[in-house]
Amino acid sequence: MLRAGIVGLPNVGKSTLFNAITRTRNAEAANYPFCTIDPNVGIVSVPDARLAELKRIAKTTVVIPAAIEFVDIAGLVKGASTGEGLGNKFLTHIREVDAVVQVVRCFDDADVHHVSGTIDPVRDIEVINTELILADMDVVQKRRERLAKDAKRGDKAAIAEDAVLGKIEAALNEGKPALTVDLAAEERALSAPFFLLSDKPTIFACNVKETDLATADTNPYVLKVRQYVQTHLSCEAVVISAQIESDLVDLAPDEADAFLKELGVQESGIGALIRSTYHLLGLQTYFTAGEKEVRAWTIHQGDTAPKAAGVIHSDFERGFIKAETVAYDDLLKCGSVAAARDKGLYRMEGKEYVVRDGDVLLFKFNV
Repeated sequence: MLRAGIVGLPNVGKSTLFNAITRTRNAEAANYPFCTIDPNVGIVSVPDARLAELKRIAKTTVVIPAAIEFVDIAGLVKGASTGEGLGNKFLTHIREVDAVVQVVRCFDDADVHHVSGTIDPVRDIEVINTELILADMDVVQKRRERLAKDAKRGDKAAIAEDAVLGKIEAALNEGKPALTVDLAAEERALSAPFFLLSDKPTIFACNVKETDLATADTNPYVLKVRQYVQTHLSCEAVVISAQIESDLVDLAPDEADAFLKELGVQESGIGALIRSTYHLLGLQTYFTAGEKEVRAWTIHQGDTAPKAAGVIHSDFERGFIKAETVAYDDLLKCGSVAAARDKGLYRMEGKEYVVRDGDVLLFKFNV
């Protein structure tokens, strides 16, 4: 299962957000730096409205959603790359995740301490990115030093790797994260084993006050973050209110809906954040649907039908024959598999078929 790490400066709402996402109280959330030391880990269901419709069509009572893993990582401060605060531990933990959710404080509150004394979300982003870049520079420079001798004597593998690392080092020296470097697929494969911190797919979570959620699109802090991350990092920014989400944990679904409507919002920001993180990880969903259960299965974008079948069981991939396939939208319009088949929307796909998000599949295999 792929993992997304929740990172940010101390006291920006990371642990509160983690508790809300995982619907637990496992992470200590307190008004002082480094209340989180060891990372908290939680499995999170991916909200998907399509499951309810498939449940109705399949006439089943069992629904199993897709899931990803979130990790709440200790707060980072300036100088972390040289060991300040819990820097070394923080950097080790972030190296182990597949994507990053960077929480950015976008609210004023004199009662909640900020490590820099003032609120400036762009400055906060730059503090974290600088520490990640400095740590990556150390990794890249040491690797290039080790490659130098082999590259000098004409070793083709060493020359190719050094050329890629040279591109990355040039960007790092300009203060740009590794994820901004334009690399071909084969070049990215050469850099992947180094697990560079600033090369992690990243999404930014703008944490606003409860009273600001309905008007977040005009919040000056949120606007600054969106402009900055789109311009400089080509990343997405979503809006959440960690405190609201934490309050919703203890409410029944109908009570939560009523609470959000009172605040002037239709949907919890957590759902959008989880879905965005899921897609950030390069994941998509296909479904199986029958009287026994409706289930969402997680695959990588671009996976073929046999690969998708292997997520259920390795025997399905090994003995793959074909996949009976109908798109979710077509099934929803028709109301049943039988109706979709009558209209020619139910297809047989072979080994080369690239599964699309929302496909409803039934695999035929022989081992």
